[in-house]
Amino acid sequence: MVTMAEPHPLPGLDAACRALARGQAVVVPNPSPMTYGLVATDPAAVNAAKGRPVEQPVAVSLHDHAEWHRVTPGLDLPRELLPRILALLDRRLSLLVPVREDASLPEWVRSGVHDGHLAMFNGRWGPSAPLWDRFPRLHGSSANRSGQPPAACAADAARMLGTDVPVIDGDALRDPRRVPRASSMVRVTRDGKMRLHRPGAQDVASIVDVSP
Repeated sequence: MVTMAEPHPLPGLDAACRALARGQAVVVPNPSPMTYGLVATDPAAVNAAKGRPVEQPVAVSLHDHAEWHRVTPGLDLPRELLPRILALLDRRLSLLVPVREDASLPEWVRSGVHDGHLAMFNGRWGPSAPLWDRFPRLHGSSANRSGQPPAACAADAARMLGTDVPVIDGDALRDPRRVPRASSMVRVTRDGKMRLHRPGAQDVASIVDVSP
């Protein structure tokens, strides 16, 4: 999950790192055609920025190898399926993965569990790598107020979330010809079957390629 960082940080990157360290939510860019995301070290900060109940479950980013290995013992999946789950995360899909009833999950990821499944993604993108490498435990969602479409550009995110939420501007690295969409989401069953839970930016072939 680790790649070389970009030599020239994106506009707003340093301010976003400082804000994360203070417990604030920040807007992060994604490669086209994905829309912008919203992350924080505290799930309540994500929910507050989006204007939804602070106790609502929030997905976790498993972009750090050490955190991934701490979480996997609590997943209710055959061990041989784990490399395929990791491949889906590396392809930037969002996942709903079953957890064991007696799972001893790390405390920080428990806010991502709902109806017996852990919502996970890998938000790390090379141009903003310094942020992801500095903060191995991040909660995230789409960059928008609840009920509004995910932000397709930095200006959309700022307009919806307000000036109190720092924005990392990655527009210069995005392809305006591609229609922006949120990530595709895949639900995984306990016997290893996968189905598309929410269509999105990734091609369905990404799912088929890694399925049994």
